[in-house]
Parts: sequence; structure tokens; C-alpha cells
Amino acid sequence: MSVTISIKNALKKYGDNVIIPDLNLEIKEGEFFTLLGPSGCGKTTLLRMIAGFNSIEGGDFFFNDTRINDLDPAKRNIGMVFQNYAIFPHMTVRKNVEFGLKNKKLPKDQVKTQAEKFMALMHVDEYAERLPERLSGGQQQRVALARALCIEPDVLLFDEPLSNLDAKLRVEMRTVIKNIQHSVGITTVYVTHDQEEAMAVSDRIAVMNAGVIQHVGTPKNIYQRPANLFVSTFIGRSNVMNGKLAIEDGKTMLVTPSGYKAEMVNVLDQYKQDQDVIMSIRPEELILNRDVNAEGITATVDDCVFLGLMTHYFVHLESGEEAEIIQESSIDSIIEPGTKIKLTLNTEKINIFTADGSANMLTGVCNDCANA
Repeated sequence: MSVTISIKNALKKYGDNVIIPDLNLEIKEGEFFTLLGPSGCGKTTLLRMIAGFNSIEGGDFFFNDTRINDLDPAKRNIGMVFQNYAIFPHMTVRKNVEFGLKNKKLPKDQVKTQAEKFMALMHVDEYAERLPERLSGGQQQRVALARALCIEPDVLLFDEPLSNLDAKLRVEMRTVIKNIQHSVGITTVYVTHDQEEAMAVSDRIAVMNAGVIQHVGTPKNIYQRPANLFVSTFIGRSNVMNGKLAIEDGKTMLVTPSGYKAEMVNVLDQYKQDQDVIMSIRPEELILNRDVNAEGITATVDDCVFLGLMTHYFVHLESGEEAEIIQESSIDSIIEPGTKIKLTLNTEKINIFTADGSANMLTGVCNDCANA
């Protein structure tokens, strides 16, 4: 059976060093939920608190209505998949997968049937009698996943499970993990620092920094309307520039350092006043124009990288700021370094933050952590 995970006012510290100061989170039943953030932000610490491997200095953790703070890890009915696979090197694939079932003292015929079911599900049944040393990294991770799933846990926990695999295998295994999780419907908490991986597998993502959740939302929410500047710069690439908001003839105008103005129709009412702002403009949100006489921000191409479907341009603006632009490759020739161009903004998609970067000033921000 799957569960809802509720975390209320969680506190984690080592001596006087506070890792997680006061964290609230609600993970839905059957959800694929990812904790995403830079190294040292507290995401693995939180995962280990859920698992029972780390002490809890404050707050309450619940699986449905059951408080688990003092519950032995073995009694939490969790399956866990680690970065280093953590499968037993002296045991065959079959014995590795059967291990948790035998610990539960299940009848032999049930152990055999259940292990074979999940070995087949993870496509490792043909390697049942092999030792792990004769398996590839991807195959070993499939064994680890089969072992975690076959005990039919209430919660499935992943700690950076793909970081030891090469790029191609990571893409393959994240698809496997997502498909299996959706088919079995187990509440899943997944830890990673890889933004693309998080975007690919998650129903919702919590972006963490310094033990504090910055934004909880769907991959689309977080990418398109990040709650603050940290989230915007951590998820995907972004050009960060200073700017100003100015109210002119009843219109809210965004003014760039070069003096280019664009009307912003999606600014929240409380921010409609003259003030300094920070613009976060993703590379695909800068629109490139070869006509130097057109209206826009004047820039000079420094370098370009052709990547087939898309071409990346690296430019510097008259204000001295640097920017990256991504646009679909054209049949025409690539714009050469040294060429002057004009840039305009996709005002529907760019993000504008308060001068301290703490809040997005636009409509459409959906941040579940504000309600946790």
C-alpha cells in the first residue's frame, strides 16, 4: 500500500550546526517526488530522516496518520536504492532480490514467486544465477531496484541512484525508473542534483537550498515561473541582468540598462511601481534580429556553437553584460563572431524578480511550499 508523507517543522542539526532549520512538506500518495538542490543543501539528510537512518532533532514525520519519528527503520516498510547499488557481491542476482523477502520470513514458494516476478519486471531474470561482478552498472541498478520493489514497500527512496552511470545509461535508467514507479504506484522520494533528471522523472519537485525549500511544484511550474532568483538560476540556464520597472501612462514598462523598453502585462498589482528589478531571461527567450536598425538591445556576437537543431550564440551587450541565446538553426549561414545584432524579449516568458531576488513579481507562480 502507498502512503502520504507529511513532514511538519523538521529540524536537523549536528551539535550547533543546523542543517535543516524548519521544514514543512506534504508528499502525496503514489507521487514521484524529487528533492533537488546543490551539494550540501540537505536533501540527502532529509531522505535519511524519512528512512530512519538519521536522528530527528525536532518536528514530526508521518506516514499517513502514523508518526514514524521513533519507529525502527526496519518497521517503516521502505525500499531504498542507493548511488552505489549496495547489492551483495557474494550473492547471485536471485539471492540479492530474495534477501528482503527472506528477512520478512515469507514462505519459500512466495519468496521464489515474488522474486521472479520483479526480476522479470526489471529484465534481469536471465541473469538470475550471475554474481554482480558479471553485470554492467545499469544491470546492477536494475537488480537493486528489483530488490527494493519486491518487498512491496509503502515508500520507495532513491539517493542519487544514477550518478555512477554513464550519460546514455542514465537516460535509459531514468525512463525505466519513471515507468516502473507509475506502473506500481508507490510513493517515491528521489534525491538528485541533476536538474534534467529531476525534470524528466518527477510529478513534483522541491528545490532546496541551505536546508530550506525554495519552491515546490511541477517541472513546468518551476521552469516557467520560478519562485525566486535562486530557483531560476538553478533550474536550467538563465541570463541574469539588472533592470527597472517604470510606470508610464498607466503601463508597466520593463527598462533594460541600454534603455530598451518593453511593456509587461503580467506584473502583480503590488509590484506596479517604479523600482529596480532583476531580469531572468532564458536563452530561448531572447529573440535575435539581424537587422541592426531594428528596435531592441544592441549586442555583438562573440561566439556561436552549431548543435544541429539549435544554434547557441554567445554575445555581449552595449552595457557590458554577457548573454547566451538559443535559436532554431536556420538554412541561412550562421551569424559570424563580431557581427552586431538586435535583441528583443519574449515578455510572456521572461521572469522579473525583486531587487534582492527573493520573489517573482509576475502572475502565474505556483508554489506549493507556501502552503505546506
